[in-house]
Amino acid sequence: MALDAVTGLNSLGFPKPPEETRVVVAMSGGVDSSVVAAKLAEEGYDVVGVTLQLYDHGAALAKKGACCAGLDIHDARRVAEEMGFPHYVLDYENIFQDAVIDEFADSYLAGATPVPCIRCNERVKFKDLLETAKDLDADCMATGHYIQRKMGETGPELHSAADANRDQSYFLFSTTPEQLEFLRFPLGNLASKAETRALAAQYGLSVADKPDSQDICFVPNGNYASVIEKLRPGAAESGEIVHADGRVLGTHEGVIHYTIGQRRGLGIGGLSEPLYVVKLDVDKKQVIVGPKEMLSTRIIPVREINWLGEGNFTDQPFYEISVKVRSTRPPREAILRPISETEAEVELLTAEEGVSPGQACVFYETEGTRILGGGWIWKGA
Repeated sequence: MALDAVTGLNSLGFPKPPEETRVVVAMSGGVDSSVVAAKLAEEGYDVVGVTLQLYDHGAALAKKGACCAGLDIHDARRVAEEMGFPHYVLDYENIFQDAVIDEFADSYLAGATPVPCIRCNERVKFKDLLETAKDLDADCMATGHYIQRKMGETGPELHSAADANRDQSYFLFSTTPEQLEFLRFPLGNLASKAETRALAAQYGLSVADKPDSQDICFVPNGNYASVIEKLRPGAAESGEIVHADGRVLGTHEGVIHYTIGQRRGLGIGGLSEPLYVVKLDVDKKQVIVGPKEMLSTRIIPVREINWLGEGNFTDQPFYEISVKVRSTRPPREAILRPISETEAEVELLTAEEGVSPGQACVFYETEGTRILGGGWIWKGA
C-alpha cells in the first residue's frame, strides 16, 4: 500500500512505507483483533502479534466466549502463522490479579458495581502492554476495539465508532492523550460487525466464525457471586432485606448477590408495590429496598477523571455535555462542573435510575461523536 498522495502518510499516519512501520497488535484470539493483524499484514506493515495470558488458562481451557485464556492464545498463534508474522505470549497473570481481579472483588464487597474491563484496558493493555510495544521498537500499537481515533487541531481525539451497536467508547474513556498518540483502532470506521467477519473470511482466517465473548473474562457464565466467594471466602454472609422505611422484609444469602436497581430474585413476594434494591449496606450486611422513584438520581459525584477535551479540565466553570452512566444506556444531557482536575459533579438534566457507585460516567460532545473523557461514580463525601 503506497503513501497517501496528498498527505504523504501511510494508513496508520506515518511518513514512511508500511514495510518500514512496525505495529504491535494486541491479539485476544477473537475475530476483531485477528482481522486487525491480518489487515495490517496484508497491507505490508511489519506486524508483531502479542497476546496476554491474563489468568489460569488451565481453568479456562474448557470455557468458550472468554478472552486471553488457553484456547484463545492458540487461536491468536494460529492466525499469526496463517498470515506469516511473529507472535508472542506474555504471562500477565500476576499483574492482572493485582490490577484488576482484586479490585473487582473488593469494590463488589463494598457495595459497588465495578467494570473490570475498563480497569484492564487502563492498567494492563494500555499501560504495560503499550510499554512492551515500545520496547519492541514499534511505531504504534493497534487493537480490535470499535472506536475511532481522529486527528484534531491540537492532536489525536477519541470518537465513537461508526457502528453505534459495536461502539466501545464507554470502556475506553480512561485512555490518556499520551496513549492516544501511540494507539490505532483500524476497525472503528467499519459500518458493522458483518464487515469484520467478511474481512476475516477474505483473509481465510480460522477464527472467521468464532462467536463474540460475552462475559467478563474471569467470570464464567456471568456468575459474579461465585467468583467473589472464591476470591474472598466468607463474603456471602447472610443478613436482612430491609425496606427503606425500616421494616425487615426477609433475609438474604449475601450482599454480593445483589446490585443497585435489581428487582427480580429478591425473594420477598406478596407485597403490594414492586420493590427495587436502592442501597447495599455492607457493614450492616443489609440489602435495602424501596420503590422505583428512590432510584432516580440527578446529581452524580465523579472522581479519577481523565479529561480528553480541550485545555485543562478546570479552565471552565462548567461544560454542557452528554454522559453515559451505564454501557448499555444512551448518552443523556448533563452539566459537568469541575471541582479539581480529577473530581467533578455531574448534574443530569433528566433524572436517571440505578446510578451505581463503581460504574463509569463517560463524557460525550452533545453534538458530534467526540469522547471528552470520564470518571468513576462514587458515593461522595
